[in-house]
Amino acid sequence: MPKNIFGRARALTQTHKLAIAGTATLGAAALAFTAVPSEAQTPAHEATAVSAPVSAPVSVGNQPVKTLKVAVTDQMASASLKAEAIAAKQKAAQGAVKKQVQQKAQQAAQQRPAQKAASRSAQRPAAQPVAAKTYANNLDGWIRQSLDIMRQNGIPGSYNGLYRNIMRESSGNPAAINNWDINARNGIPSKGLLQVIDPTFRAYHVPGTSWNIYDPVANITAAANYAAHRYGSMDNVNSAY
Repeated sequence: MPKNIFGRARALTQTHKLAIAGTATLGAAALAFTAVPSEAQTPAHEATAVSAPVSAPVSVGNQPVKTLKVAVTDQMASASLKAEAIAAKQKAAQGAVKKQVQQKAQQAAQQRPAQKAASRSAQRPAAQPVAAKTYANNLDGWIRQSLDIMRQNGIPGSYNGLYRNIMRESSGNPAAINNWDINARNGIPSKGLLQVIDPTFRAYHVPGTSWNIYDPVANITAAANYAAHRYGSMDNVNSAY
């Protein structure tokens, strides 16, 4: 072989020798460590390894624990926000349903009186027109009709007071006329059931009655109105008035 090849071979042999020597040294050290009793003091290099602070972050998989904690915290916050959003939607939905129920209840309450009124109206028999009051065409009927008109117009008087004065003045004859007293001599004779002269009849005529002085109801009502103004009531009249 050429020298350069032998020289290189010799260099490799020296390297191998060094490796073998190093291996032997490590083996001896291992045997020496194994021979130390279990109660012996912890080797210096182990104490150093235990007491030395961990500079690199502990990793799970490919991510540091700190990064995982942040991710978990973010996920929990996101889940909390989602839960709050769902609760808010549920609350809004419940509020909408409650509002609809209240609106329906209010509408029903508003419609209920109308429905009741309609029901009562349907159940109530149709009102019959009130028949006009009728009076007998005699002295009793004339007095009673006059009393109703007097009450409507606030004119005092009683059946007895009217009847008593009518019988004294005309004996109940609506066509009676006095042609002999002072009024007759003056051209204004007394006429009718209560012997009223024309000027008095016109002055105390009661609306709603006839303007005919011989009409029994008109004559009685006008005379009662005159007596009320002069004597307080026809009941207070006991003689010619």
